[in-house]
Amino acid sequence: MSPRRNRPKAAGSSGRSAEDDHAGRYGGWQSTESWQGEDWSVRHVAGASTEGKTYRCPGCDQLIPSGVPHVVAWPEHAGVDDRRHWHKACWNAKDRRTTRVQRSRNAPKF
Repeated sequence: MSPRRNRPKAAGSSGRSAEDDHAGRYGGWQSTESWQGEDWSVRHVAGASTEGKTYRCPGCDQLIPSGVPHVVAWPEHAGVDDRRHWHKACWNAKDRRTTRVQRSRNAPKF
């Protein structure tokens, strides 16, 4: 039996293009997606870069704890204030969700 060879794959074979693979401030890769007739910038954030921070996901209205990998999305024409942090599963299911999230009675209102 011959030994296993770990050779780097050819450029462009990963499914993402070179334009989409930007190493951002938070170490993730960024791409552009179309949703509701708008182009959205989407950045995948590694959990290690969010130590000490929690965010509220607009998809499920639950907290994203510190250290959990997630997605940051914002409309391309918008500014920094319009960025929203989503669970990866919630971002992927955004088209299947209703327009209004139902909160429980004792959920905080922020």
